[in-house]
Amino acid sequence: MAAGHEVTLFATGDSKLPGCRIEALEPTAIWPPEPYAELSHAAWAIARIILRAEEFDVIHAHVPSALALAEFAGLPMVYTLHHEHDDALLRYYEHRRGLFTPVAISRRQRQFLFGREDCEVVHHGLEVSRYPVGPGGEGVAFLGRLAPEKGPHLAIDAARMAGRRIRLGGKPHWNDHLYYEQEIEQREAHDPDVELLGELGHEAKCELLGSSAATLCPIQWEEPFGLVLIESMLCGTPVVAFARGAAPEVIDPGVTGFLARDASEMARLLRDEIPRFDRRACRARATQRFSRERMVRDYLAIYERLAHRVSRSEDHVVFSQP
Repeated sequence: MAAGHEVTLFATGDSKLPGCRIEALEPTAIWPPEPYAELSHAAWAIARIILRAEEFDVIHAHVPSALALAEFAGLPMVYTLHHEHDDALLRYYEHRRGLFTPVAISRRQRQFLFGREDCEVVHHGLEVSRYPVGPGGEGVAFLGRLAPEKGPHLAIDAARMAGRRIRLGGKPHWNDHLYYEQEIEQREAHDPDVELLGELGHEAKCELLGSSAATLCPIQWEEPFGLVLIESMLCGTPVVAFARGAAPEVIDPGVTGFLARDASEMARLLRDEIPRFDRRACRARATQRFSRERMVRDYLAIYERLAHRVSRSEDHVVFSQP
């Protein structure tokens, strides 16, 4: 597309990507995820790639079921990992080794999944212009799934200890309703400084992040990346996160945020460090490290090592995702 390549996206029919040819098996997204629907999608996409092999140079897959068909596709396959540690998937990857090029979304994820260097790492990137720098504010934000591994209950506790109002954007998934009722609704019912906003669209999400003093991410698991971190940074809002998962490699301490050991230290950082934080410097560093253009360059370098054509203007990349 903008980088001079033709892209075909095999996805659901409600997908939107300007300048990209979209082909769909399912008209809309399927949620919760269904493994057989993913398998049908992958088989359908690979079958069409095989029939039109002359149109494509590289396949970029985002679903593990596509790897089972890699040897039939006749094209180099790049596969981005989007999950935490999973022994069954690791055994599956080992059986498919040599048939695809794995890409982790953080060094921490690569360490947990592979423990070896023959896996590329490409951090996520976003369209910077879609995230305006906000003025900040006195309150703090939490944005994401209202699930125990995301730690929104700890974000509420840290905000309370720091004497700050907290707004939470997000909702529980189908398997997190008991946690939500016991840990989130109970806190909200007894604290007027806790506001539950529900699931937010893009503009409302940017307003929440941009008008907050900090975004709290007290993660309780080895999160492979965490898009909320870079969304907040691009809005000029520092992230205060627990030092787990990819947070230590995504956050530049003192520039785009801070790392904390627990809710008490998170509260201390809110009191002592956030009042003098430089929001413009935060935005600048996030733009440098996590722009869409940087991510595109990283992936193009991988494609070009795999593709056989010399002219970049002739390359045709195909993406497959549910």
